[in-house]
Amino acid sequence: MIFKDTILSFVASIQIHSNDLFKIGDWLEVPQFGADGDVIDIALHTVKIQNWDKTISIIPAHKLIDSSFKNWRGMSESGGRRIKRALFIDQTSIRFCDEKMINNFKSIELLAPYLKSKISEIEASNSDQNINMQTLVNGRRLTNIGTFRAYIKAYLKNHPMIHDKHTFLVRQLAPSEKGVPIEIYVFTNTTDWLAYEAIQSDIFDHLLAVLTEFDLQVFQYPTGKNFEQLK
Repeated sequence: MIFKDTILSFVASIQIHSNDLFKIGDWLEVPQFGADGDVIDIALHTVKIQNWDKTISIIPAHKLIDSSFKNWRGMSESGGRRIKRALFIDQTSIRFCDEKMINNFKSIELLAPYLKSKISEIEASNSDQNINMQTLVNGRRLTNIGTFRAYIKAYLKNHPMIHDKHTFLVRQLAPSEKGVPIEIYVFTNTTDWLAYEAIQSDIFDHLLAVLTEFDLQVFQYPTGKNFEQLK
């Protein structure tokens, strides 16, 4: 009983080193102990983690092995860091594209290849099936939200800080009471935290600002200002 903790720590140390679970300099996230930061020391009995707020968490080595933790080393070694975030589109702003809207879209350089290909495809499909296009719901048509997704893809494909070898996905998720989520799932070509946050912020600054060009609105819950306008 006297040497119980020492024996457990010794076994834990063997597991840590033999399985290369983590090493000094790795970023560990251990929610059970409120630790999130870099490993700065690995001793027989304890592991020291310097959290991002510069506090130090000291965790018994055997307790760390017994619990769940996340090692961010794989992200650092991959050369890219994931962006996974959604824009929530107000469902009432989604509509078919009319001729005026399509002409406006043609002036957007990043959309030109998509529009040329998609319009030809839609026209050929409707023509082959002899669709009566006088009625809006008949046949295939462009939508503003679909064209916006195509713009996001083109914008990110041309972004110099987006990794071209990792997963690249722009998708529409299931509608909810918060609107229609358009999720961006891509990787930056840097793992530096400050650079990553700046890249992510710049991308969403741009996309939020450009939404109105597609006659779309972002969803947000009403605020006091909205209720004041009803008076």
